[in-house]
Amino acid sequence: MTLVSIPNPDLVTAADNKPGWSLPDHRRHGWHNLHRIARYSLSFRAPSVLPLIKLVDWTIGDRPEVARFLAMPHFSAFVVVKGNHILYEAYAPDFGPERPHAIMSITKTTLNLMLGRAVADGLVDLDERVGTYLPEIGTGYADATVRDVADMNVVNDYAGISDPHSTWWAMEGAVGWRLPPEGEKEGTIRSYLCGVASDDIVNRTGHALYKDTNSEIIGWIIERASGRPLREWLIEIVEAAGLEGCFHITCDREGVPLVDGGACLSARDLARYGLLFARKGEGVDGRRVGDAAFIEETRRNPGLFLPEPHYSKRYSRQTYTDGTYIGHGGWGGSYMLANPDTGTVVVYLGVLETKSAHDIDFSGQLAQMMATIAAE
Repeated sequence: MTLVSIPNPDLVTAADNKPGWSLPDHRRHGWHNLHRIARYSLSFRAPSVLPLIKLVDWTIGDRPEVARFLAMPHFSAFVVVKGNHILYEAYAPDFGPERPHAIMSITKTTLNLMLGRAVADGLVDLDERVGTYLPEIGTGYADATVRDVADMNVVNDYAGISDPHSTWWAMEGAVGWRLPPEGEKEGTIRSYLCGVASDDIVNRTGHALYKDTNSEIIGWIIERASGRPLREWLIEIVEAAGLEGCFHITCDREGVPLVDGGACLSARDLARYGLLFARKGEGVDGRRVGDAAFIEETRRNPGLFLPEPHYSKRYSRQTYTDGTYIGHGGWGGSYMLANPDTGTVVVYLGVLETKSAHDIDFSGQLAQMMATIAAE
């Protein structure tokens, strides 16, 4: 007798064209367990750990602007670290210091470190066309410069998460976050990238055009130009950060890491990782990743403002910056922000249960609060 299976309910496309794990009623469990939900993943751990010592400043949590965000129902974790000292940390009752959390697009910041190193070593030219490195790429990227791709300054037919029927959701099937439609073959990240098209790549909007595929293109260029798989670059970052727990990252069935948003980390380890930017690429035990000059140029790069310019954020080389901090938001309500001038990193993890798991006003106000703390 043949035993009949059923499609995995976490991965079946359900209401609002979303898989079960990312629907509002299941989203908190999904973000807290994505490292176990995704079909494919890689995991790395450092051989030596950066110890974090508590030197708590309770007045941080007493600030009304901080207390407001810690009281929100979607809150998971909040950590402030300077040097190797924890100045403040707080966790939701269903979360804790050792628990991994999906950091989504904060993962993109790893590309700033990789690209900085590749540029410094003469492997990648920011002003070269993408097609020079990836001759198989389609019209959506072939004539774009590496610089414009890194700065979210390209026009093509890829669209992100704001529309429940946008092209992102098709890409989600290529990375094991959902099952492909019945009868269709599961794709891969890079086959998907080759299908992105454009009649005119020039951005005339005057603001950044945020596209997850840009990040995957940068990762592919780094791998192709260096002759080293992305997992080796990621291992170097994990080891330099001195992470205590595992760095989980989802991938496609070919093992290509989802560098635009697949990483899962504990809040403390995300802070350890952020310290790499606060120290301009200097890791534990003299390990170096990224490039100090490139990180500084990232802050000074004029880049392009986001569509909500009243938050004074620009997109620069796979990071957000206001000219002082370097950081990034993560789909669902998370943010990591590092201030190289003060050596401070602030981390906020959360899971918005709105329809899209995205709220521009929320993320802008959150970044402002975190930037103020990091600057002091």
